[in-house]
Amino acid sequence: MISEKMLKLTKSNSVIRAMFEEGNKLATIHGRENVYDFSLGNPNIPSPPAVNNAIIDIVKHEDSVALHGYMSNVGYPAVRDEIAKSLNTRFDTSFDESNIIMSCGAAGGLNVVLKTLLNPGDEVVVISPFFVEYGNYVSNFGGELVIVPASRFDFQPDADTVRKAITPKTKAIILNSPNNPTGVVYTRDTIKQLATVLEERAFEYGAPIYLISDEPYRELTYDGVEVPFLTKFYKNTIICYSWSKSLSLPGQRIGYIAIPSEIDNFELIIDAAGIATRILGYVNAPALIQRVVAKCLFEQTNINAYDTNRKLLYDGLIDLGFEAVFPQGAFYLWIKTPVCDKEFVEAAKKYNILLVPGSAFTCPGYARIAYCVAKETIENSLPAFKKLAKDLGLTKAK
Repeated sequence: MISEKMLKLTKSNSVIRAMFEEGNKLATIHGRENVYDFSLGNPNIPSPPAVNNAIIDIVKHEDSVALHGYMSNVGYPAVRDEIAKSLNTRFDTSFDESNIIMSCGAAGGLNVVLKTLLNPGDEVVVISPFFVEYGNYVSNFGGELVIVPASRFDFQPDADTVRKAITPKTKAIILNSPNNPTGVVYTRDTIKQLATVLEERAFEYGAPIYLISDEPYRELTYDGVEVPFLTKFYKNTIICYSWSKSLSLPGQRIGYIAIPSEIDNFELIIDAAGIATRILGYVNAPALIQRVVAKCLFEQTNINAYDTNRKLLYDGLIDLGFEAVFPQGAFYLWIKTPVCDKEFVEAAKKYNILLVPGSAFTCPGYARIAYCVAKETIENSLPAFKKLAKDLGLTKAK
């Protein structure tokens, strides 16, 4: 038999991935163009031309043996230095290469950080709704997940609710803004209030509480909305970043961890995180793509295409009588379901619409729609959504 922990996970496999596989099956039956798969946050927008150009240039001109060989577990010094400089330019920080660890995406970074920080029984606060894998990441290292609901009015975290959830066992809180699944961006006021709570509780319990900022969607914002850079608000912040969305590179698994020098126990944390990278099996982030992103730090994917999809989908569904949160960032629409969310998702499948129920994000009564798809997919799906709305008795769809 396999391990009991993995046996449980195989029985409760990711709903998101399950819906993605369902989409592939339906496509073979009905044709890909007749299946409206909004399940997976897989960017449909190509990476900027500078990415492929950088790959070609590096492979053509750099020594092959050195390019594909090992480096320090924490990544190439020159790459880390370039990332630090770019952050200093953009956010008025004071990083250098010693503050940056290259990671296998934000997911790899989160696991490295949690491996570094957690003892069995330590608690990690998360804001519901949240990316489903946080629970697995925390349990990997013996931690306990403490779920705190966001406001159901605007889906901002509530500082008083977070305060009540923090105990002497609290080691960290994970924030994700722009948020998956809601598309909400946490405001400056929200961050300031949370920082105050964390400082007060850390002082009260005599131990640091670390804020882990999960940032794969930082560059995906609309209408000039600001995403506060959290190290400017709370010193014990650790950033886990990914280029999966900002450069449309999810399959390349490349990101970084930024750990400010002023953080409590900096030397211990930075050394332990470098070791965690190795013993978790990553060893180091992919060598070639480290060099590539260093040449593309100020490049960006086509935000306008996502913005077009965002407005088209939101306006179309509101016109049909649905209720949804207007997204400020990322590429997800968070829709309120007029019936039980799982029932709603099953009803949508009758019209080849694939969504993820809110209960997968510990927030029943909603569903997530990933609009990082072709514009035509959204246009073609709206008649199917209209049929679904009629089935559910939404008045505007009659």
